[in-house]
Amino acid sequence: MKLRGVMVGLLALLIASILAIPSANSAEPTVTVMSRNIYLGADVGVALELIPNMPAAAQFMWDQVNENDFSKRSIALAAEIKKYQPDVIGLQEATIWYCKKNAWSKKTEVFNFTDQLLQALDGDYVLASKDGTTAFNPGYSINPIPFLTIVKDSTRFQKIFGQDKAACGFQIGDALAIKKSLAGEVIRVGNTEYEAIYSIVPTLMTIYRGYTWADIKIAGTPVRFISTHLESIWDENKVPNAAKQATQLIDDVKETRMPLVIIGDFNSDPRDPRPSNAANPGLQPTASEECPAGNSKCNAYRLMQEAGFNDAGPDASDPTTYTWGMDALLTGPDPDRLKAGQAMGNEYGFTDRLDYIFTKNGVDVTTSQVTGFKAPYATDHAGVFAEFSITNTSSIESADLPSHKPFPISFWQWVGIALVALIAWRIKRRLTRA
Repeated sequence: MKLRGVMVGLLALLIASILAIPSANSAEPTVTVMSRNIYLGADVGVALELIPNMPAAAQFMWDQVNENDFSKRSIALAAEIKKYQPDVIGLQEATIWYCKKNAWSKKTEVFNFTDQLLQALDGDYVLASKDGTTAFNPGYSINPIPFLTIVKDSTRFQKIFGQDKAACGFQIGDALAIKKSLAGEVIRVGNTEYEAIYSIVPTLMTIYRGYTWADIKIAGTPVRFISTHLESIWDENKVPNAAKQATQLIDDVKETRMPLVIIGDFNSDPRDPRPSNAANPGLQPTASEECPAGNSKCNAYRLMQEAGFNDAGPDASDPTTYTWGMDALLTGPDPDRLKAGQAMGNEYGFTDRLDYIFTKNGVDVTTSQVTGFKAPYATDHAGVFAEFSITNTSSIESADLPSHKPFPISFWQWVGIALVALIAWRIKRRLTRA
């Protein structure tokens, strides 16, 4: 009888211990995420210095895009993505280059970096989409303008247009690419704009930014993902547009209760705005009366942190995690930048941390690292990869994000473009006759 009692006791303990072990179904879901600015392919800063000579600026950019051949860059980017196997990829500067044969023809798509990258990934990734909406938000663009953005590329244009020249322009955007296996888990998708814009040439050339978002079930738990690219250009003694746009983003997601992951190029380093005597080879915002050194209202990164977002890491204050930037032709940093980067503690010449993955509402980072910081370079930014556990598995779906509509070109902007094009055409005729 004693033996039977002992056996019953042992059996009870065994059953209790089995019941105490969490089942596989109760484990917290995990998700892997990557941020990748894939680079429009040319140095916009140099091109802007060539304005008002628009044809020279356009030809400069077109030549660099050809030299930075994305058909090769996409293969390198795809190899990196295949290595890390992220479930979700936030893309920035997902660029489409268009050209027009003449003033009356429609735009022809010549390069589509997003499509090329997805092709290089062998169909394993797709853009998140639902009910006819795709997670691709068009942003900053310069339309092909006849007589003004004319470029010569006889090899390419003879095949497409039967002539040596065409008017060309580009459009960059933000996108969310996901593993094809997640395509059926997409709940909803949306695209929206930031209200803070930047005019390079009033009326003719205005930079718009925005973000794309998608709600996706990860192991049955709805998670909201956002990909964005904040403004890089800033003015002395003014709050940078990047900070204004971050403020709007924070306000837009304030009612989101489900797990939230925001991926992007924030064009903001924790050190900004920097004292005038501080190292600043990346020409980031500097301190001023409106933006004192260390002031959070002028720093998109600090604003996100103060709003309760967690930086997935790695540590943004560590120079080895800087993510920008290579030279325009992706051969590496120029000698001055390399020297500055190494003096800061980054042996590869990266001098600023601009790329991040932020989380909130029950998304805990397991591991994170910077990618793409060694040659050969497929883009001018390094990337960020992180793995997360979703601890908020009881959450319900949140309402859609506010839908700020794109800002269309007004009637008077089109009139301005037409007038400039007419003036350029008349000048060209005079020069030809001379």
